[in-house]
Order: sequence, then C-alpha cells, then structure tokens
Amino acid sequence: MTGNDLAARVEQLVTPTIEAMGFDIVRVLVTTGQHATLQIMAEPSDGRLMVVDDCADISRAVSAIMDVEDPIPDAYTLEVSSPGLDRPLVRLRDFERFAGFEAKIELFKLTDGRRRFKSRIVGVEENVVVVDVEGEQIRLDHSDIAKAKLIVTDEMLAKLEDVKAS
Repeated sequence: MTGNDLAARVEQLVTPTIEAMGFDIVRVLVTTGQHATLQIMAEPSDGRLMVVDDCADISRAVSAIMDVEDPIPDAYTLEVSSPGLDRPLVRLRDFERFAGFEAKIELFKLTDGRRRFKSRIVGVEENVVVVDVEGEQIRLDHSDIAKAKLIVTDEMLAKLEDVKAS
C-alpha cells in the first residue's frame, strides 16, 4: 500500500472522531520508510484559533483509533498540527474560503503553458478553481492541482488582525 493509500485509509478511520470533537481535517500525510510519519493537520470547525491542547486532544484520540485499527504496519511517529498561516489548500472548500488571498499553486500538468502559478484566488466554479494572474482569470481543474498553499502577505496579516480585534 502506498503512502497516499495509507493516508486515505487513515483519514477515513479518524475523520468521524475528529469531526465529532469539533475539528476539520485539512490534510493527512503518511510517509513510509525508515522513519515513518503520520501527519494530521486539523483546525477547529468553528473558525477559532487552534491551540496546543487541541493538538494534544486530537493526538490522543487518533492514537486510540490507530492502536485498535492498526492500518500502518510499521512503527511511525504521529504529528498533529494546525495548518498555520501558509496553510495548504487541499479541498475545493479551502479555495472558496480563501478567495481573495494569494496562493502558490503547482499542477500535475501544463495549463496555459505553465505548471506553477502565483496568483490571487478568485473563487470556485463546480470543480474548477479560478485564479487571477496579472489581471487574467485562469481556470484550473481541481483534479489537476498537485499542491497549493496560501502566501503570507501583509494584507493577510491585516485581515487576521481585524478578525482578532472583533
């Protein structure tokens, strides 16, 4: 089983518990090999900031599930974290939520003669992420996106300060 298959299996196992605890999974990664790692990135469903105790609570819950289900055959290290400011954008709802923000996007294949885009997210239309690159709107099929993450900008930090103040 590949790391991606394991990650999908683990996500399927832990999602109901993590969601019941009031969190959304942002990403699950499994790296295999000599120092295998299970990384779970999560955030509070209600939009509040993630704190260390949240990570500890999720870690305990996931450990219990993993001990019973044992989907990863070898020893591994469990890491639970928040997505951070330069968070990965994985699901379509991530692109919807962060419309107006800047992102780095890498595609599996060429689109408009490129694989990498540094652009402002315009929004989502069905399964397509719309971005603005120097005034031109480009449509990227979500399934073509290999990885994407937010870019921390002064504008983003200012918006976060506004949210904290309210």
